[in-house]
Amino acid sequence: MSDINKNKDKYYELLQYVRDSNDWEPWLVYMLTAVEVTSKQTITIINEMKLLIMKCKTLIKKEEPKIYSHELINNLFKHPYTKIDFVVNDLQVHRNTAQKYLTALSNIGILHKHKIGTENYYLNTELFNLLSNVGHY
Repeated sequence: MSDINKNKDKYYELLQYVRDSNDWEPWLVYMLTAVEVTSKQTITIINEMKLLIMKCKTLIKKEEPKIYSHELINNLFKHPYTKIDFVVNDLQVHRNTAQKYLTALSNIGILHKHKIGTENYYLNTELFNLLSNVGHY
């Protein structure tokens, strides 16, 4: 069984059954199963994120050791994308330094630069792909 959002019809069908019959058991079993499935998916995602974080740490330490910091790693995994302003705020560095960090991370393949309007966004593609496939775990 998948999560409630993917099975809304079944959810509402069972909820109506509760109203009609006052029998809660099928709906409760459905909800508990949904919680179990969601919990397992969440554990899988967390474990995959841990692997991505370790991969990222290793690559930065190897290729760009001067820019490595825990704050930088946290910034890269707070959202599936970052931008200069986020790095400036999270790392308390100058805009030029933030730009250099993001360029370096793009050069080693951790981030991919996308220009939208006048602003550059730096996509953590592996994290984005992981989060985009949440329902497939």
